[in-house]
Amino acid sequence: MTVSRADGRAVRISNPGKPLFENGFTKGDIVEYYRAVATAILPQLAERPVTRIRFPEGVDQGGFFEKNTPRYAPAWLRRQPLTANPGSTKPAKTVVYPFVVDVAGLEWMANQAVIEFHTPQWRIGSRGGIRNPDRLVVDLDPGEGAGLDECVAAARLVRARLGDAGLEAYPVTSGGKGLHLYARLPGRRTARAVHAWTRDLAQQLAAEHPDTLVATVGKEHRLGRVFIDWSQNHPARSTATPYTLRGKGAAPTVAAPRDWDELVPGVEQLGPEEVLARLRADGDPTSAWGSLP
Repeated sequence: MTVSRADGRAVRISNPGKPLFENGFTKGDIVEYYRAVATAILPQLAERPVTRIRFPEGVDQGGFFEKNTPRYAPAWLRRQPLTANPGSTKPAKTVVYPFVVDVAGLEWMANQAVIEFHTPQWRIGSRGGIRNPDRLVVDLDPGEGAGLDECVAAARLVRARLGDAGLEAYPVTSGGKGLHLYARLPGRRTARAVHAWTRDLAQQLAAEHPDTLVATVGKEHRLGRVFIDWSQNHPARSTATPYTLRGKGAAPTVAAPRDWDELVPGVEQLGPEEVLARLRADGDPTSAWGSLP
């Protein structure tokens, strides 16, 4: 066990040498990554309730989603009860979500074998209420027979359509198979309205490009095509936070913000070492995102 003293808090890191990926990437490596990327990921987590995916026994043993704050969480970890499905016709469900606001919070989460952070498209206001979304997201997910190159082609179509609506799209290679596109919003529309608008955009594009795009849920519809997933704009849904690690394979990958000129044939997902090297050399692409988050 080691003890870190970040932000004036003592955070115990148990079993730092325990491998959580088949390539030997350990819990201690996860802690070190989140320390190193803190200045980039903390603004993406700011004022957003955090859903986590934990892998206590390693990625090869599977993980689980966690929304509630554990009872054993330290008193200093910020938390707030929220309605998990605002605006839904289903019965309201209250979840006590944690918020990660500093390096100590990142370290404590990493010590719980949290590999992935997921956040919604809305934030909490100064009085604790849920604001209208300040961004939308389009998740481009390739079906069997398609890959990241096809997602790049789809991203350019989505970018053009968002541009027609006066929205600038910002790409993130997801760390999985596809791409996420973000666009900042002025916060005047409700989450339900943004959800419906993005659904219509996806369905229109799929109708115009039926051989390469699909907007219908179900893997059977995706063969050789890219699914334009608009559903993550629902008020109760969340998306892998930019700069989070992903537990998708034998080695860790990252939901990595990219520049459009990088999105060329042959582009690949990035790992943590590559992301940190890019940050040191070129800075944070999300600095161009303006008020997002």
